[in-house]
Amino acid sequence: MAESVRFGYARVSTADQNLERQLSALESRGIERSNIFTEKLSGARRDRPALNDLLSRLRRGDSVTVLSIDRLARSTRQLLEISETLEERGVDLISIHENVDTSTPTGKLFFQIMSVIAEFQRNSIKEAQAEGIRAAKDSGRHLGRRFTDPSKIEQAFALHDSGRFTVKECCRMAGISEATFYRRHQEAREQV
Repeated sequence: MAESVRFGYARVSTADQNLERQLSALESRGIERSNIFTEKLSGARRDRPALNDLLSRLRRGDSVTVLSIDRLARSTRQLLEISETLEERGVDLISIHENVDTSTPTGKLFFQIMSVIAEFQRNSIKEAQAEGIRAAKDSGRHLGRRFTDPSKIEQAFALHDSGRFTVKECCRMAGISEATFYRRHQEAREQV
């Protein structure tokens, strides 16, 4: 019978976030870096290639360690689905922050309770954000992309069409961003 393997899973939601803190915590638990699967994707996404790869490699007796259960999934339903998959395969789940180890009955119960609490916290944050957006709208504040004066865009296009200035210079002189210039330029090309 093959020897059990200790795997780790680390995830951040965006490409500009850093995985190093999670990797260090997993390595401090004796998990080799080659056995740590990482990705920079939202936990709410169901299709996560690194997680899918990890799940496909697991065998009875292996374990998966995460820094926190919210790194594994962002909803109770998804978390319970993953934990059921692990349990069916005879794989233990360990969460460092929550001090959960599903190899014990108490760990299994605590894990299920923590997953419900994690979803509650996420829903509370979403509700607070929605309230903040409503309050901003009620007070007359504009949310989202700001309106750009069409004459400024026309000015930037005219300067650029003259062939004497770079896009950056045209945008600076017209008072618009380069992103706006390129977006409007693309929109104009698509309308032709």
